[in-house]
Amino acid sequence: QVQLVESGGGLVQPGGSLRLSCAASGFTSDYYTITWFRQAPGKEREGVSCISVNTGRTDYADSVKGRFTISRDNAKNTVFLQMNSLKPEDTAVYTCAARYGSVYTIQRCQQAMGYWGKGTLVTVSS
Repeated sequence: QVQLVESGGGLVQPGGSLRLSCAASGFTSDYYTITWFRQAPGKEREGVSCISVNTGRTDYADSVKGRFTISRDNAKNTVFLQMNSLKPEDTAVYTCAARYGSVYTIQRCQQAMGYWGKGTLVTVSS
């Protein structure tokens, strides 16, 4: 069965960086998409970035373009989210999710996700 396990969250000062990891297992094909979501207290969950594991196509929410980079290491079955120039408003629980198929835009990457990790907390504060 599919499992997703996030790691890498923590406390960081504004302007700092963190790299989140999403370790994936149990997929029966290489045609799947991983999306990073985040949810801040009192706010709705939003898609941040997604990647097609097979093709490497990526997309980002406007709020993180130029600051966050999604990537994958297929040999390690892991997707990363490199977060730079962090702001207090980036504080949230970050969760990775997956679906079969290749999805190419952040809007579509938020739809019909079938598998979810438990999340990792990112706190950006002085």
